[in-house]
Amino acid sequence: MTSIPPFSEEQELLALAKRVLPGGHFGNFPAEIILREGRGAHVWDVSGREYIDYLLGSGPMYVGHNHPKVTEAVLAQVPKGTTFFANNEHGIRLAAAIADAMPCVEQVRFVSSGSEADLYAMRLARAYRQRPKIVKFEGGYHGMSDWGLMSLAPKRLANFPEAVPDTPGIPESVRAEVLVAPFNDTEAAARLIEARHDEIGGVILEPFQRLIPPKPSFLQAIRDVTARLGIPLIFDEVVTGFRFAYGGAQEYYGVTPDICTMGKIIGGGFPLAALGGRANIMAQFDKAAVGEDRFLTQIGTLSGNPVASVAGLATMEVLHEPGTYERIFTTGRSLMEGLTGLIHEAGIPAQVVGEPPLFDVVYASGDIRDYRSVIRQDAAMQKHVNGVLRGRGILKGESKFYMSLAHSAADVAVTLDAFRAAMKSLPAKAA
Repeated sequence: MTSIPPFSEEQELLALAKRVLPGGHFGNFPAEIILREGRGAHVWDVSGREYIDYLLGSGPMYVGHNHPKVTEAVLAQVPKGTTFFANNEHGIRLAAAIADAMPCVEQVRFVSSGSEADLYAMRLARAYRQRPKIVKFEGGYHGMSDWGLMSLAPKRLANFPEAVPDTPGIPESVRAEVLVAPFNDTEAAARLIEARHDEIGGVILEPFQRLIPPKPSFLQAIRDVTARLGIPLIFDEVVTGFRFAYGGAQEYYGVTPDICTMGKIIGGGFPLAALGGRANIMAQFDKAAVGEDRFLTQIGTLSGNPVASVAGLATMEVLHEPGTYERIFTTGRSLMEGLTGLIHEAGIPAQVVGEPPLFDVVYASGDIRDYRSVIRQDAAMQKHVNGVLRGRGILKGESKFYMSLAHSAADVAVTLDAFRAAMKSLPAKAA
């Protein structure tokens, strides 16, 4: 039998994907990329093309693909059992490690995805507070629930606090249960919370919203007003948890919420997420503590999965080693500074926005402080540059460079060479 050349296999898989998957993909990433292998900070597609990986599975692979400590832990657990539904030792120990690390966490509940974690966090806040409405910030991503998909990327800009659904299929009634504020606008957010506090069950925000760092004092101001009014504050740390610091963005920015959600890194590349918070709030999940009427049901077949838990524990052990975060921040800062220099050389209206572990180029001038300032950017330029980078072996999402412990100075140098080529390839009017 004649073996099928890699390129033919890729074409066959692309055709199969178009037949069995809507749009030919999983809903996450362009269909033409079919990956087969990852090691460290590099991945290979089914035709053998190698890429420096800044996608990192959308962030979970913070210590790199196939890290030996993570792989060893997983291979040791698999023969012992892959899921139990009942408690298991590794899930319990992972919960304890999370509680030790994250400032706001005294107790933990596991789920399988960040979307689940955010959904349950909002429900938990409403149940605890016994109020129906959630305040979120325009442009903030809180998963795929009906509540989460309000004013993430609104196709029309509404007056605050009106919520705009981001997708069909969301009941009109949900809009009335979500109040929307502008990120980094302390006065507007505080005014909204003050005015509607009797209706508000909780306030949820990404402390680092997509790519946008909080302005000085913004997070603390939201913490102050919610604490004064007795409203649970939720930090969505699905992305930032264990990424900006071992204690997450709440440690990094020095502001402690009541509840936080976590995902990506804590599963070490396996489906696992969690929400955690103060014990008196998390008690809503304990019927014996709060009684039948206040009890909040939460069940998940794979919650606390032992394979994901050992992968998460091994990942956290690596991150806890001395110098780990310093290395990641140094590498990320080097790439940020290099990109900034090339942007200045090209003379284009663009800037690097974010923090060293997570950032991107925004193709716009002026202050980038919220969703509305980001959407001013030149989307065509962004798409062109990303396409050039991919063609030169740099794999990244549409709007993120995820850094990892595995990225090296050599990776940074190759990436900057590719970005330099992208700058040179821009149409004359853009440069």
